[in-house]
Amino acid sequence: MKVVVPLAEGFEEIEFVTIVDILRRADVEMVVASLGEKGGTGGVASRDVGAVEGSHGIRILPDSVLADIDPEDFDAVVLPGGYPGFVNLGEDERVLALIRRMNDAGKHVAAICGAPSVLVKAGVVEGRCATIHPAGRKDLTNDQYVDDRVVVSGKLITSKAAGTAMEFALRLVGEFVGEERMRRLAGEIMAEGEV
Repeated sequence: MKVVVPLAEGFEEIEFVTIVDILRRADVEMVVASLGEKGGTGGVASRDVGAVEGSHGIRILPDSVLADIDPEDFDAVVLPGGYPGFVNLGEDERVLALIRRMNDAGKHVAAICGAPSVLVKAGVVEGRCATIHPAGRKDLTNDQYVDDRVVVSGKLITSKAAGTAMEFALRLVGEFVGEERMRRLAGEIMAEGEV
């Protein structure tokens, strides 16, 4: 299993770190890809793999830049939320194209917090259910919206906010690797509640 996590300036640190940490503990190969905005001119992204700053001032050094990502090499894409991180993701046509290609290939597409709005913008939520941060509720129709902390609808996985990041990450393990590995990992880290 190989997962790409696009990372934009203003990402939510708790969501990002929890997702990457838990999936790596489950032996899922993770590639963090920045949008490469540093040094870009005229809307053209650079190949700068410089640090990306989160919404609370924490800087993360990605593994790669989005320009170097081939969707064929990945089994899933996971979007962290955070403001303005999810807005930056949704304004990048390469991110939207990546989501569409992964979805069209029957691969997993996941997002947390405000980032499910990016999935809506990419057009991959049609005919499915999802959840989103309460501030983004208007982005989902009544038929799409489920008021749960984590929602799985086929290979679409969504979650509400930083406070649901652990449940979301463990659910990703369940979907990507299997329920047994998810339960074992939840026990190892002493996660409480329903996973």
